[in-house]
Amino acid sequence: MLRAPRFWWRDRPGLLAWLLFPFGWIYGAITLERMRRSGHDAGVPVICVGNFIAGGAGKTPTAIALAAMLQERGETPFVLMRGYGGRLPGPIEVDPSRHGPADVGDEAMLMAGHVRTIVARDRIAGAALARERGASAVVMDDGLQNPALSKRLRLAVVDGASGVGNGLCLPAGPLRAPLAGQLDQTDAVIVIGPGTAGENVARLARGRGKAVLGARLEPTAEAASALRGQTVIALSGIGRPEKFKATLEALGASVAAERAFGDHHVYTEADVRDVLAQARSRDRLVATTEKDMTKLVSLWPAADRARLVVVPVRLAFETPERIAVLLDSASGAARPPQP
Repeated sequence: MLRAPRFWWRDRPGLLAWLLFPFGWIYGAITLERMRRSGHDAGVPVICVGNFIAGGAGKTPTAIALAAMLQERGETPFVLMRGYGGRLPGPIEVDPSRHGPADVGDEAMLMAGHVRTIVARDRIAGAALARERGASAVVMDDGLQNPALSKRLRLAVVDGASGVGNGLCLPAGPLRAPLAGQLDQTDAVIVIGPGTAGENVARLARGRGKAVLGARLEPTAEAASALRGQTVIALSGIGRPEKFKATLEALGASVAAERAFGDHHVYTEADVRDVLAQARSRDRLVATTEKDMTKLVSLWPAADRARLVVVPVRLAFETPERIAVLLDSASGAARPPQP
């Protein structure tokens, strides 16, 4: 998958963005019309974790965190994913012992390490399988713009540093539909990390009566200890590789080089051979993401495993009690939350 074009992330649209604006207007109008349709009742609460834009904003760690909170409440959550990059259309429950990224996608493999996960192109069929296997709630990773299922709680995740980019719709910008219209189809916004761009989205959300919650992504203590004071090569195939570099530097590592591929990159033996040669020549560690590790694990030589540092991140809410109210409301345990 190619990286998002840089002009998407400028504060103001440039010439190319305005030239593409008519196409974006049409695309956004069609998407918004779909978002307004009624969905199928899955028979259990569906909690959707989506975003307003194309690309990564922190949906997967958010879905993992919400599933963990539901488990703490005695629920049996299943995560429902499309399985981007995988060959299996589903519906199928991901089994890490027999499935791989080529089968179900890298994000589904990561997710299945934390919570029972269903992959399905057909969201209705996927939710039905989850319910059949005992789900009391379904956390849908992505699908805010997909009308197939009726959603009890609709959460939009926003990256604080990038927000919604230049504010235009695909292909002129990263938005999947006009922001105001999407906010009207959302119950709450989760802004991950600091940044003026995220603050701007939060202000607009509050102005439309939506709850806004702050959160941050925290690397595990083990990863922080392994990287502090080290000089590393950053290896990633994610939507925003600059965020991974910033995470490494915040942990006290010095990033000597970056090997940044497009999101969902399918690694080859040649990729591993090249980055290892670079690391060995300078006696450096290679740091990578948990998602990338799902694809690297079968390619990385056992003799060089100590040279590879995986950096898992976990989502932490600034006000856990507020997201708890939202979850309880979705399961019918409390009154609807106020903005």
